[in-house]
Amino acid sequence: YSLTNCNKHSKNITSMENRVIFHIDFDYFYAQCEEIRNSKLKTKPVAVCIFSDRGEDSGAIATANYKAREYGVKSGIPIKFAKARLKDRKDAVFIPADFEYYSKISISGMEIIKNFADIFEYVGRDEAYLDVTKKTEMSFDNAEHLAQQLKNEIRNSLKLTCSIGISPNKLLSKIASDFKKPDGLTTVKPEQVEQFLSPLKIREIPGIGKKTEDVFTQMDIHIIEELRKIDVFDLNKMFGRKTGGYIFNSAKGIDTEIVKERPPTIQFSKIVTLKKNSKELEFLQGNVNELCTQLNKLAINDNKMYRSIGIQFVNEDLTTKTKSRMLKNPVNSEEELKKVANQLLEEALTEQVMLVRRIGVRISEFSDVEGQSSITNYF
Repeated sequence: YSLTNCNKHSKNITSMENRVIFHIDFDYFYAQCEEIRNSKLKTKPVAVCIFSDRGEDSGAIATANYKAREYGVKSGIPIKFAKARLKDRKDAVFIPADFEYYSKISISGMEIIKNFADIFEYVGRDEAYLDVTKKTEMSFDNAEHLAQQLKNEIRNSLKLTCSIGISPNKLLSKIASDFKKPDGLTTVKPEQVEQFLSPLKIREIPGIGKKTEDVFTQMDIHIIEELRKIDVFDLNKMFGRKTGGYIFNSAKGIDTEIVKERPPTIQFSKIVTLKKNSKELEFLQGNVNELCTQLNKLAINDNKMYRSIGIQFVNEDLTTKTKSRMLKNPVNSEEELKKVANQLLEEALTEQVMLVRRIGVRISEFSDVEGQSSITNYF
């Protein structure tokens, strides 16, 4: 099997086949960080919790180690549910999240990873993409050796395990990194794409959630091999052109997005846990306006103007949703910030199904009020 059989995409796929991409994912990262700090935790079910400001066991699980997962404890579920599921395990440990500590370990890990890459793309605290096409001389066998060296170095330096997916593109590498967790290494060569994807459940495609999966379940379509038989025009009718095209290409293992270095994020942001989970516009507006006042003060005190404004929801299952807008000209006006943030809030709520647990506002794309370009004071 060769992806180049698909003439329509032959140019894109040829360039795709000429790349070797890693997706690196630190295993159960927050819980693993806690195991590094206290090795006695390795034999116990461990859940890292985000406690809300509402007291007691109000909050949700950020992540859990594999011993806790055996009991159905996973990220996003309420802490109360997790404690109920682990009630027979007297040695179960519930730890409040320590993001400062996790960030330190992440930075150390990313510094190691960067040295193995031609191009390094930071995705988040626990994951990154690497283009290693030159380093491996386009050889997947060389890539496996390189990935094993990388895994060994991270384990020796940080006592941390990671899973790595190797393939010709970002999409396949992300799916492959999840294939043999924890501590996995999975390679998908161009000629193995169809064979690798066919038996996987549709949900394995990044971005396909429960709602989309339910639509296909009603059509008696459960695995990618079955999904591949649907015509692109039918998918476009069902989900719109953008999503339909993405699903069609993903089922065939097609992804032309390149690995690109991301500049450091320079922004001010504020986020708050709501007094109650809600999706009521007026209630959320009150919180957004308060955050805008605080953020604009920060900008003024630091002598900054900003062009980008964004809002973020953390839903009750800990999934996130963001919306942002770029302004024509930089501002540091509280009135303007509130106006744009509230517009974004209304837009975000139009399709909001879940209740919102935390809400945040951020500003970025800074310039100095005097027009200087120094960015030494940013964080």
